[in-house]
Amino acid sequence: MNKGKQKIEMQNITLFLPKDLLQKIKHIAIARQTSVSSLLTETLEEIVKKENSYEKAKSRHISILEKGFNLGTEGELTWSR
Repeated sequence: MNKGKQKIEMQNITLFLPKDLLQKIKHIAIARQTSVSSLLTETLEEIVKKENSYEKAKSRHISILEKGFNLGTEGELTWSR
């Protein structure tokens, strides 16, 4: 049945949400033909993915800034004010 699929270990959590918010979430889940759990999992995965992308971009740009740019001056100032 799970040919080619990696088994993912799952863990339960408890959330305390305002009742009116939970009702709205349930309606959204029904409209999307999914469960509240799946809806929350997808949303949290997206948050983690965005955070990882941000951290990678931040590291890449810091590396570029630390390396510096070749301005063609060979490190010498050829002008004065």
